[in-house]
Amino acid sequence: MRFHLRTERLVLRPWALSDAEALRDLHAERGDGRPTVAEARAVVAGAIAAAEATGIALLPVTRRTEGDVIGYCGLTVGRATVEEPEIAYELFARVHGNGYATEAARAVLAAAADTGRTRLWSTVRAWNTASFRVLDKLGFERDRVTADDRGDIVWLTRALP
Repeated sequence: MRFHLRTERLVLRPWALSDAEALRDLHAERGDGRPTVAEARAVVAGAIAAAEATGIALLPVTRRTEGDVIGYCGLTVGRATVEEPEIAYELFARVHGNGYATEAARAVLAAAADTGRTRLWSTVRAWNTASFRVLDKLGFERDRVTADDRGDIVWLTRALP
């Protein structure tokens, strides 16, 4: 997968250790605590290593004009496989509603198709209406529902050209 993607308004690029603070803030926004700087750096280092090992990655998303990190988007093994990975994205609440998730995910879909992959997955918590809207715009279709100790997980899939 290409690790440098550009859209009209966004740049997706590989992680750098300097992104740890933004990732720390993004994780804190979830409401389940704020990781330490060392923990955030370890997550970034793990993401860099995983990208090297698998050839796929979740990439920081920056706005081209402002240059700020607004979240991440990309491919991950997650609950799937390297051959049929999951697309995933998470953006700061302050940028929700601007179409950034859809724009970034479209670039990732194109990059995934360029690798010869034929299908992607996404898993979404049943309450996450905004993610379902993004995935619907991208042509994902519901496949099944499973559950874990945190509730229902909806599995969606999309064939790639």
